Amino acid sequence: MLRVLRVLRVLRVSRYTGGMSLPTAAPQETANALRRNVAIIAHVDHGKTTLVDGLLHQSGIFRANERVAERVMDSNELERERGITILAKNTAVHYHEHLINIVDTPGHADFGGEVERTLSMVDGVMLLVDASEGPLPQTRFVLRKALEQHLSPIVVINKIDRSDARTSVVLNEVYDLFIDLDATEEQLDFPVLYTDARRGTATRDLNVPGQDFRPLFDAVIESIPAPLGSPSAPLQALVANLDSSDYLGRLAIGRIFNGRVAVGQPIAVCKLDGAIQRTTVTKLYMFDGLKRIDVNEASAGDIICLAGIENIMIGETIADAENPIVIPPPSVDEPTVSMIFGINTSPFAGRDGKFVTSRQLKDRLDKELLGNVSIRVEPTETPEQMKVIGRGELQLSILLEMMRREGYEVQVSRPEIVTKEIKGVLSEPVEDLVIDVAEEFQGMVIAEVGIRRGAMTQMVNHGSGRVRLEFRIPARGLIGFRSQLLTETRGTGIMNHLFAGWEPWHGPIPSRPTGALVADRSGTATAYAIANLQERGEMFLQPATPVYEGMIVGENSRANDMDVNVTKEKKQTNMRASTADEAIRLIPPRKLSLEQAIEFINDDELVEITPKTIRLRKKILAGNMRPKKEI
Repeated sequence: MLRVLRVLRVLRVSRYTGGMSLPTAAPQETANALRRNVAIIAHVDHGKTTLVDGLLHQSGIFRANERVAERVMDSNELERERGITILAKNTAVHYHEHLINIVDTPGHADFGGEVERTLSMVDGVMLLVDASEGPLPQTRFVLRKALEQHLSPIVVINKIDRSDARTSVVLNEVYDLFIDLDATEEQLDFPVLYTDARRGTATRDLNVPGQDFRPLFDAVIESIPAPLGSPSAPLQALVANLDSSDYLGRLAIGRIFNGRVAVGQPIAVCKLDGAIQRTTVTKLYMFDGLKRIDVNEASAGDIICLAGIENIMIGETIADAENPIVIPPPSVDEPTVSMIFGINTSPFAGRDGKFVTSRQLKDRLDKELLGNVSIRVEPTETPEQMKVIGRGELQLSILLEMMRREGYEVQVSRPEIVTKEIKGVLSEPVEDLVIDVAEEFQGMVIAEVGIRRGAMTQMVNHGSGRVRLEFRIPARGLIGFRSQLLTETRGTGIMNHLFAGWEPWHGPIPSRPTGALVADRSGTATAYAIANLQERGEMFLQPATPVYEGMIVGENSRANDMDVNVTKEKKQTNMRASTADEAIRLIPPRKLSLEQAIEFINDDELVEITPKTIRLRKKILAGNMRPKKEI
């Protein structure tokens, strides 16, 4: 099988470009034979965090009577709610005499900046693939990053207990993916394990049921190489992550590639701008389970956490004070989506939030830049607004959700695509789009993607009643598409997309085909007014909701915007009408999540985000000042 794959590999074309170069000046000797540094990479919801849970439990780091939450590595509240990993995290487990450092990485390409820098800390990866869904776009994304850095892979096919599992077919798809990404012969010779992460079992043979994760632990020890480096060489450590402590200030997390570091030792920090900052190590930690433990010294191959370094940034090198040698920082893909973040200027500004000024907004975005290497912040013509450029809508909406929970009030514009000129031609980012839908909806999906300038590249029918459609589509064609797909497929459509490159401008793409119902005065919404407006379109609010002029209260069924009086009350008379006893019947309003609200708005609209509410509004609130929408 492997010989055939090697022949096929020669016939395929490589699809990835350059990677990060790690230090090679020091002799390539084994730094510590009892260390293993491994990252778990996978697509969203394929079971990474559940697998780490099982590894932690079976390694014996928890007491018998200790209460431990499920998905213990999802420490962020948003991660628990959404079931996805947003921030990369470190842990470590003991297996016999070995210490295995494990990094749980995000599976979504929007958080690729987390993946790129954490892969610099490890020597191998555990590629987790769903036994039914197989490799998906983000699987390709994270695997490509790992292969670029010449990491040794272990393939883990998870969820083998699923009724629709197709393990042998998925394994062939994984081999195809490795060949397509131009894996080396050594990388193609990977071990394969079949796991049920929820039950905590792993096996190398599907005919032999697994009992525990011991086969997986053994595969890590056998297949992931021990870290290379020279403990006697000058110190070189790369900062891959940041944390903070109320008592110790900023904490730098990274891996030592060469040399040793000890508490009280003078060190040099090689800044990104080329400057050298000299300081002293005040605290040194290593990971043990979910805890950080104090140590006095660490050497090449260890993943450490350092305190006492002011203003340190991700990508900087901690080096020997007398002989500082810089490690090139990890390369990060360019951001492709921008949004304008501004202070809340609506009539309801300041009612909910604690942080409402432009200075507080700027300070919060500057703080985000410290730990998030994949976003950029640029000034605009006015100090009340800032342009935030990121990987995708999800990444920016997660940032906004975190800010609103911290007490910030902000209003944001519709996402826009970043363009650039390549050889004199205006170019835009394009994405590989994969959609899984029931067969009955495939015609509608193909037509919708076609309207958004997408071209089908592949259609796969597994015979299970669902079809996998693959497209190449401009990134701006995806804005607002997710909510439309869910509506058209009755909530059953699944879409994933991945940045594929830059192509010449594809031409105009139609925006939202419907208009908005806009409140024409301030007041409180009434059931009577909403009942009379229901036939005009779909409402977004309930009776007794405060409104202001220019606030969007619903979606018009026609293409134009309509100013409506949503505060109208029923007139009181002393005449008894024949309809007096009829009850008002209200259709439940459509509640928009933050992502849905961002996708819904047009260029002349904003999303107002506060700790308690999400409102849609027009940029120009006064109805007589707004330009009429052309139909």
